[in-house]
Amino acid sequence: MKLTILFIPAILIPMAPLHAGGRSSANYSVAADSTESGGRRVVSASYTVDASIGGITGITTSVTPVQTVKAGYIGQITEVSALQLAATPTTVNETATRQLGGAALLDDLTTYAIPAASITWSIVNGPLNSISTSGLATAGTVYQDTPATAQGIYAGSIGTLSLSVLNVSNDDIPGYTGDGLDDAWQVQYFGLGNPAAAPAFDADLDGQDNLFEFIAGINPISGDSRFLIQNTPVPSQPGQMNIVISPRLLGRTYTVKVSPTLGPDAVWTTLTGSTTTDNGTERTITDPNASGPAKFYRVEIVKP
Repeated sequence: MKLTILFIPAILIPMAPLHAGGRSSANYSVAADSTESGGRRVVSASYTVDASIGGITGITTSVTPVQTVKAGYIGQITEVSALQLAATPTTVNETATRQLGGAALLDDLTTYAIPAASITWSIVNGPLNSISTSGLATAGTVYQDTPATAQGIYAGSIGTLSLSVLNVSNDDIPGYTGDGLDDAWQVQYFGLGNPAAAPAFDADLDGQDNLFEFIAGINPISGDSRFLIQNTPVPSQPGQMNIVISPRLLGRTYTVKVSPTLGPDAVWTTLTGSTTTDNGTERTITDPNASGPAKFYRVEIVKP
């Protein structure tokens, strides 16, 4: 009996690496994972993915909304350890609104975004009129940029957020609205809601009302703080006159005007040909043509 053994040579067929399918959404795209690549990091402008071997588990970090998620960690239990509140930006114009949001920091140092409506909102301090249940904060009216603090509560954790309410209009604070005086100036000298801050009121009884003293830049509650004009002849210069004004402040324009008469029908024209000399807060304007039967002077002050 003859035994014949047949040897068949093995044929090795090269195979391409196996790939899992790609994953994408409106916010991210993950390239297909190769089985031989093991764990690796995938990064884009919006997210970072640290994949484990075999793609069973992984850690994904997203930019918008800000959150970190551990996927596939079977039986993992986490608790909220802190509430992080945010707003972009953290400034809000007076009477305008700003959307507030939050994220939960878990005890495994991962985070996830929380719907604003799931947070209980309240005002800690500052000029915020209200915060809606959906986290929309409405600012009040201010006379200067003013800080404010909002609070949120979620799953027993409390978070706070510092905001800044920006002053947009200088003449809109309640009680002083539209009166022609800067609110900050009125509050500085008179506080809030003081009738003595009215433009036509002369609080210090010096003959100059609040509107004039605001424009001139002087203290409206001190009788010693006044805007002064003095006419003095120029020594050894007959026919010339010095008009001395004080205080002269930066940021204001001073114009000397002249008239041959006084009264409601007087016609005032700008003084021409004069020279000006400044000495600290005192200004001297010299009129080289002060001759004639009569010449009256007045100074107009303009504050931008």
